[in-house]
Amino acid sequence: MTAASSDTTRRLGQAPDPALLDPAERLSVDELRVLQLERLQWTLRHAYANVPHYRAAFDAAGVRPEDCRELADLARFPMTGKADLRENYPFGMFAVPQDQVRRVHASSGTTGRPTVVGYTERDIDTWATVMARSIRSAGGRSGDKLHNAYGYGLFTGGLGAHYGAEKLGCTVIPVSGGMTPRQVQLITDFRPRVIMVTPSYMLTVIDEFEKQGLDPRSSSLEIGIFGAEPWSEQMRREMEERLDIQAVDIYGLSEVMGPGVAQECVETKDGLHVWEDHFYPEVIDPDTGEVLPEGERGELVLTSLSREAMPVIRYRTRDLTRLLPGTARPGMRRMEKITGRTDDMIILRGVNLFPTQIEEIVLRTAGLSPHFGLELTTSGRLDHLAVRVEARPDCPPERRDPAAREVEMAVKDTVGVRVEVAVVDPGTLARSMGKLQRITDRRQRTGS
Repeated sequence: MTAASSDTTRRLGQAPDPALLDPAERLSVDELRVLQLERLQWTLRHAYANVPHYRAAFDAAGVRPEDCRELADLARFPMTGKADLRENYPFGMFAVPQDQVRRVHASSGTTGRPTVVGYTERDIDTWATVMARSIRSAGGRSGDKLHNAYGYGLFTGGLGAHYGAEKLGCTVIPVSGGMTPRQVQLITDFRPRVIMVTPSYMLTVIDEFEKQGLDPRSSSLEIGIFGAEPWSEQMRREMEERLDIQAVDIYGLSEVMGPGVAQECVETKDGLHVWEDHFYPEVIDPDTGEVLPEGERGELVLTSLSREAMPVIRYRTRDLTRLLPGTARPGMRRMEKITGRTDDMIILRGVNLFPTQIEEIVLRTAGLSPHFGLELTTSGRLDHLAVRVEARPDCPPERRDPAAREVEMAVKDTVGVRVEVAVVDPGTLARSMGKLQRITDRRQRTGS
């Protein structure tokens, strides 16, 4: 790391310079709650008046916008799910006329109709503002070169990061995903300080450095901002050790805005501070919908507070976390690092298992790389989970079977279920260029 830009590393664990913070980041809890209530009441009125879905949902629940007199009253209002967005495809959830919409993004739609989201000019500026705040909280500064390897297009990652970095004053290198040898060439030649990318693809880029005979630790990169998929503390250590960077987490989802809803601060790296001046978080019991007290783990629910084109009320994210008091930004609550989703949880013979639990075990097992895949099948009347994991290039052949047995035993001891593990040659498994898909489900389905 260069002496001129190593202030982030030296300051790790110290309080941030107040002069660098936005006014909202300096608000007290009481001041923030006043702002949130004002913006929440506006959002409820805006959604009820302009979105037929919300008008019908509020009426069915017997609530009106004026019933929200304090923040706790939000729990009385109905929640929004991905199915609601799909049922109102393409533009039924928009709250402004089409001529006020400046941009549209959408999900891939691989499991049905895509979810479509829209932005006014002000929405795009708000998004850029929270993204700039996120990059700065991760250690990025005006004048930094930022290598953006998130995918551009309908996916919100690429353009979300791009506009935020430009607003902060960074020089953006808009590489997008794929063409991994070129990623390495441009990092080597252009010497960016910051990289934004999915964590799984960052590992692929690190592998490419080593494949080309280059030392990843000698690159210019100092800060990695990783999001769009759950990743574990073991993976953080893997990337920090192999690349010599500060690896920090960013959170967002297109239905609520895009990346930049919450950000891990480099000073503490202890969870993601939710930018609560624009997004109101709740955690609910995923089965009952009951709002849980601060500190209890459940499903994250988010309400936009300033979005014009497409306000979202109590959107069920399916992400599992808990809310905690703020640290690096004391006025804003933190959400614990996402390690799983209700829809990627595997129920194997009555036991709940998340891919990140396998990841943590794989990464602490000598000789094994971070690249692995999970395949679910049916054996007789029981579900069966097979784990295929790549050996590291320096792993001797005689180490592979013992490593596989170690993973099997660790999963049995820590999770309480038996899995079958096979260690395969390096480079065998497909690499992700965007969001990672760990699980292949080949189970036989009986009757409807």
